[in-house]
Amino acid sequence: MSVLRPLDKQPGLNTATILLVGTEDALLQQLADSMLKEDCASELKVHLARSLPLPSNVNRPRIDLIVFVVNLHSKYSLRNVEESLHHVDTTFFLGKVGFLITGAGREGHCSIHRNTVVRLARTYRSPLLFCDLEVEGFRAAVAQRLVRMLQICAGHVPGVSALNLLSLLRSSENPALEDV
Repeated sequence: MSVLRPLDKQPGLNTATILLVGTEDALLQQLADSMLKEDCASELKVHLARSLPLPSNVNRPRIDLIVFVVNLHSKYSLRNVEESLHHVDTTFFLGKVGFLITGAGREGHCSIHRNTVVRLARTYRSPLLFCDLEVEGFRAAVAQRLVRMLQICAGHVPGVSALNLLSLLRSSENPALEDV
């Protein structure tokens, strides 16, 4: 079994790489396209995967940030993310993993309760973003936020590390861990 480790590869000079993992191919591609449109001082690379582990025979760059995308309308989407998490080294969870939840806008039609995903993110001590990826304006806003997170995780923002980012995102959360 191949486990994805943050320091498997040497960093590329002025390169930042994000891995989006999820079952919604079209939405992931639209998000990737939105991210690539963002103004970024670094060379931005976006890789898409339906699940982990990644094929071992593929030559890939170092991954600076992994974002697991869960669609609240698909139990398969959640199960896929839960199974993929087992293929990520624990050191990635020191600020280099995030969760993105889509489909929350139509909560009445959800197959997964929002709190299930909130608990998952808290279990892994990782940031959680909500966005309806089908709405272009929301998708552009989350793309901008992900690019900024990626730049920090890649070490391209002086004075701020992935751990700093993690603590900043943590302190802005409203409910306490016990409330969920």
